[in-house]
Amino acid sequence: MFVNLLQRIVRRLRRYIFSPRVGIKRLPNMIRMGTSYGGWEFIDHPRLGSAPIVSAGLGEDASFDVEFASRYRGKVVIIDPTPRAIMHFHELLSRLGRKAETKYVPGGKQPIESYGLDGLTSENFELVEKALWSSETTVKFFQPPNPAHVSYSVTNFQNNYSRETAFIEVPTTTLKALMQSHGIDQLELIKLDIEGAETEVIYDMLKNGILPNQILVEFDELSIPSAESKAKFEACDQALRQNGYVCIYWNGRADFAYAHDSLLRQLGAALAI
Repeated sequence: MFVNLLQRIVRRLRRYIFSPRVGIKRLPNMIRMGTSYGGWEFIDHPRLGSAPIVSAGLGEDASFDVEFASRYRGKVVIIDPTPRAIMHFHELLSRLGRKAETKYVPGGKQPIESYGLDGLTSENFELVEKALWSSETTVKFFQPPNPAHVSYSVTNFQNNYSRETAFIEVPTTTLKALMQSHGIDQLELIKLDIEGAETEVIYDMLKNGILPNQILVEFDELSIPSAESKAKFEACDQALRQNGYVCIYWNGRADFAYAHDSLLRQLGAALAI
């Protein structure tokens, strides 16, 4: 008991010491979609209507993707090569057009029956069975240390960045290639829940001049607080701000939302903020 208590104290102390300092602009028109586990906060804006978005990282909680498609009636391009995520996606497709029959459950594995898929068709969803990365190649996709968890990682931060743990090999693509293949010129929103690969993808995105109006991102390495994870996040946060982004949400752990200044100027004109 004493050892467990000491471990909890150490974790809380590390989180306090290595928690980043983030400036956040609060906005009046934020909404949340999805479960407490897989949901995201973002700006509700007319430009999202019928617009395609990119959702990187599905796992076994598609609540955000389904609710987004249901509200805005656009296409959600999902990218995830994880075997269990692929299975979850195809189970979801098998229930298209049907109403939810049960409520969401705690945790990251949602029953297919919990999704409200009435009014949605296969035109609203597409799965790309690749990992989002900074180049088109093949990478090692490392298994999580807990076999009950679904999310694999290119960086393997969950296993202290080891290159020796169990893995599968998966193809990768870039955001630029993904947008070109889907005919997307301006991306209204991207969600990045990609287990440590997010900073690499963001730097590649900025290098190529791709500036989505909204970026929802989990900086997964912040879940293991350290000086390194804090510095890595702060460098990426600074790069986003230098490219016109403002942080509009942080859950206090690893989930963030950014909006581009061009979108905020539109909102300012509409809402006088």
